[in-house]
Amino acid sequence: MKLLLALLLTLAAAFTAPQAHAQVGTDVAPLQFQDAAEEKRFHALVSELRCVMCQNQSLADSNAQIAFDLRKEVLDLMREGRSDAEIKEFLVARYGEFVLYQPRMEQKTWLLWLGPALLLLAGGFVIARIVRKRAVSTPVADEPDQEW
Repeated sequence: MKLLLALLLTLAAAFTAPQAHAQVGTDVAPLQFQDAAEEKRFHALVSELRCVMCQNQSLADSNAQIAFDLRKEVLDLMREGRSDAEIKEFLVARYGEFVLYQPRMEQKTWLLWLGPALLLLAGGFVIARIVRKRAVSTPVADEPDQEW
């Protein structure tokens, strides 16, 4: 009987664990802006930042609890007088380059930026060589009864 009870408890824990990954937050106190310019700057800034939990949503779109906390943090940093670049640098130092939707062009990200163009050039080069090789290796025969 104890074995059956332990098995049922284990199964119940296994089925409820996957549902506990993301904590959906509710904004108890919505953010209050001092003026329209501050609100516009805030929305532009949080739309350029990625939610560190959701990973495919911007900070503005996410409903995760950490997104609510980070939006409040961004607003607090704005009110301290920090520039957008300083706020982004603060978040990058804390969460890594991943928090930015558009990573910066640096030595470690050059392949990310230039990789697609390099692949396109390499593909064009390979196709050009194949076409040239086939054009040289298959001469056109001049047959008198051939109609063009």
